[in-house]
Amino acid sequence: MQLYTVGINHTTAPIAIREKVAFDPDHLREALLGLIGHKVSEAAILSTCNRSEIYAKARDPNVIIDWLCKYHNIKLKTIEPHLYIYENEEAIQHAFRVASGLDSMVLGEPQIFGQMKQAIKTAENSGTLGFLLNKLFQKTFAVAKEVRTKTDIGMSSISMAAAAIKQAERIFGDLKTSKVLLIGAGEMIELCAEHIINKHPKSMMVANRSLDRGLAFAKKIKADACLISELYDRLHEFDIILTSTASQLPIVGLGMVERALKKRRYRPMFMVDLAVPRDIEPEIGALNDVYLYTVDDLSHLIEEGLTNRQSAAVEAQKMIDLHVKDFALWFKTRTIVPTIKALRDHAESCRIAELKKAQKLLNHGMKPEEVLELLSKALANKLVHHPSQALNEARGEEHELLTKTLKKIYPLKD
Repeated sequence: MQLYTVGINHTTAPIAIREKVAFDPDHLREALLGLIGHKVSEAAILSTCNRSEIYAKARDPNVIIDWLCKYHNIKLKTIEPHLYIYENEEAIQHAFRVASGLDSMVLGEPQIFGQMKQAIKTAENSGTLGFLLNKLFQKTFAVAKEVRTKTDIGMSSISMAAAAIKQAERIFGDLKTSKVLLIGAGEMIELCAEHIINKHPKSMMVANRSLDRGLAFAKKIKADACLISELYDRLHEFDIILTSTASQLPIVGLGMVERALKKRRYRPMFMVDLAVPRDIEPEIGALNDVYLYTVDDLSHLIEEGLTNRQSAAVEAQKMIDLHVKDFALWFKTRTIVPTIKALRDHAESCRIAELKKAQKLLNHGMKPEEVLELLSKALANKLVHHPSQALNEARGEEHELLTKTLKKIYPLKD
């Protein structure tokens, strides 16, 4: 079995494709257990707004791809142009780059490190991590910490949450007169709240499926709270809407926004959808009085401060390359251990069998020097029997390749 990474991300697929293969965090354990089978022995799934990736120890990457299509009920031709497949050393390098922030939409952003750790914790709790992936991600996190400690990869970076608030300021100017709605209570919304609190908006409201969790989060940021189910009647109250939930279906629909705009007498609304799958129906972006942005739309804002981070990225990549070589060597050693053991077991069985024969001959009174002669010849014949047979049966290119291999293994003269 080999190490594979199969996935799509912001560089290979637009959000309309990424949301089709995003994994619901509430059902990630079931997904992992469904993936494990006779051709996949270990698996971990990393699913964020910018990527969906499967790390696996498997016999064939096509098994993973087939499962991915069936799980999401999607045709292969829909996602095939956007898929990437990394094997062994490439998969190792990709994991190191992702955790270090080198493969993120926001170069150097730190959130991916925590997201990857959570993904591995889920796989571990589900019993699908296994020895190889556990070892890989232990090394991955150590490399990422070293990169972030010894380089400036995270300096001057602007997060997706910060980019959203900056864009709101460009449209509304001073946010002190704006009413803000935060939909969800996860990590991304918390980051948005951290940034927008400093702008001192007129009011803030947290909408969540669970009122208890919404109230707890609202208390932390000195906001009010309501249920998501109340938004149909309350959406018109808000100037700025920021949303990021794990919902598999849109929360804010076209009809809901049209109704809200009418109640607002068509005063503009600024919306940022940081969720994948999207929380806001994309058709809403066509309305004249709505400014709708997705994670892809914000990408141009996060380029600020990029020059310094690009220099740090070059330095970080050199560090990663050294660690990749070390881990790849360890992995290669692990994969050949069973073969070496089998070879030694075969030799040992031959030795024991001939030793027993020799002991019987000695017990029957044969001279020791004659027994030793027979023993050495029998051992030599047994050890060269299979290579000789294979060489005799081989034809054409196979014969040539086998000859070269045997010459490399044994000090044979031409």
